[in-house]
Amino acid sequence: MKKAILVLIILIMFGAVVRAQGWDSTTLSNGNITSNITLNSSIKYILKGFVYVKSPATLTIPAGTVIYGDKSTTGTLIIERGAKISANGTSAQPIIFTSRITAGQRGPGDWGGIIILGKARINTVSGADTVAIEGLPPAVQPAYYGGNDDNDNSGIMRYVRIEFPGINLTGVSGNEINGLTMGAVGKGTTLEYIQVSYSGDDSFEWFGGTVNCRYLISYKGVDDDFDTDNGFRGNCQFLLAVRDSNIADISGSNGFESDNNANSPNNFNNPRTQPVFSNVTVVGPLRIPSTPINANFKRGLHIRRNSKLSLYNSIVMGFPTGIRFDGTGVSNAFTGDSSAVKNIIFAGNTILADTAAMNGNGFNGINFINTSSFQNRVLTANSDVMLTNPYGFENGNWQPSSGSPALTGSSFSWTQLTDPYFTQTTFVGAFGQTNWASNWAQFNPVNYTIGISRISGEVPSKFVLTQNYPNPFNPSTKIKFSVPNSGLVSLKVYDVSGREVANLVNENLAVGTYEFAFNASKLNSGVYFYKLSSGSFSETKKMMLVK
Repeated sequence: MKKAILVLIILIMFGAVVRAQGWDSTTLSNGNITSNITLNSSIKYILKGFVYVKSPATLTIPAGTVIYGDKSTTGTLIIERGAKISANGTSAQPIIFTSRITAGQRGPGDWGGIIILGKARINTVSGADTVAIEGLPPAVQPAYYGGNDDNDNSGIMRYVRIEFPGINLTGVSGNEINGLTMGAVGKGTTLEYIQVSYSGDDSFEWFGGTVNCRYLISYKGVDDDFDTDNGFRGNCQFLLAVRDSNIADISGSNGFESDNNANSPNNFNNPRTQPVFSNVTVVGPLRIPSTPINANFKRGLHIRRNSKLSLYNSIVMGFPTGIRFDGTGVSNAFTGDSSAVKNIIFAGNTILADTAAMNGNGFNGINFINTSSFQNRVLTANSDVMLTNPYGFENGNWQPSSGSPALTGSSFSWTQLTDPYFTQTTFVGAFGQTNWASNWAQFNPVNYTIGISRISGEVPSKFVLTQNYPNPFNPSTKIKFSVPNSGLVSLKVYDVSGREVANLVNENLAVGTYEFAFNASKLNSGVYFYKLSSGSFSETKKMMLVK
């Protein structure tokens, strides 16, 4: 009898430990990480305050890990110079940084963001080769970027979602934490398959550096989608930006904003901001000309302050102004062919192009865009581009339909596109026949529960828990259930001993039918039971994992 009681106590204690391990609010809590650390994808982490990964430490985040940014402490992750992040997700198991706020109530600025700092070259107003990154409030320790190593390696981010970041903590306009801030990040770093959604400032901002990036998504951000400054010289390909007509920033929201630096008066400090972008689709707020939009929306591209940005093989649609050439330094770069806008489809923009601060030099933006050798195409309406469903948001599809002009018209013969990093395509825009955003990207982050898809909003007549499919499975299966009443819903997985091995759902859900994609890659082969509970309802079913 005593042995039985002892065994029971051990099982209870072990189960308590397993349940306690469901959440971790200490590993990523306000402080410094000074040695290598690896997170656990079966644990949900809370990012609290300002967490600095110090040189030479590496923060490793396994595929499928979920990190919740804390609103009250403005959770922010800073990878300092000499440190690394290894966040190597997969299409099936992306790494997710998101808000702790309840589904339906999440919004821009729910937490700070991610800042990666390296040792590549930058330009500054003073001419110094290092400077403190913007956005951090005076009360916290500063973090510096810059150096002389353009091949610097800050690690890897692949298949990563960053949801509801971006906030102004300084009280100064233009000095905010972005969704993903990159300061002097070198070309040894890998950044690809990254989605930033509902950022309270820019989705992506590069401050100098040389890092190459591809497969980036900016979704319903507040300020600019892609902002480049202080000597950024990387190559970027396959980018998507989608705007919400109601969400814009008082500073003026653009698809691209690019500066050499923010000095006044302007200067030509080196290295110049000279990134090359190809195969970008920027979907502005104007679905049709009469669409009511936030008055702070401005341009598809605003190139200013002596930037030498180039854009090729892309689509810019649905903005009040397609592109603004701002300043004689910019116009001189374009007429001298060190900047370029070529093989672009401009569609549905109220004004194709305009200029500012040209000092009477005669540069005409519209005439420049229409230079025949540049092979740009200007279409009247967004529908003329024939993308599948560009304004469908959570049901969006930005691939060209059959017969779309975007399926042809690209060129990689331009000198700036000879770098082997670029993949040659026949299509313009971010997508051809392959939808690289499928599976890992999420276009309804406000209302979704991680792992759950709400497949119907109809009110079911009763609670239903269906048999998982496939079954047996390896390593993934789907569990579908129906909820007739709004309230707290729990979905848990147990092994044959009754030990809880996974807490899939434990939150308030609205009425409807849901599907949970359960990945059991961390479990051993065997029989498992999954249990749905809500109020007085409870039902359990059996499933089998065979590896």
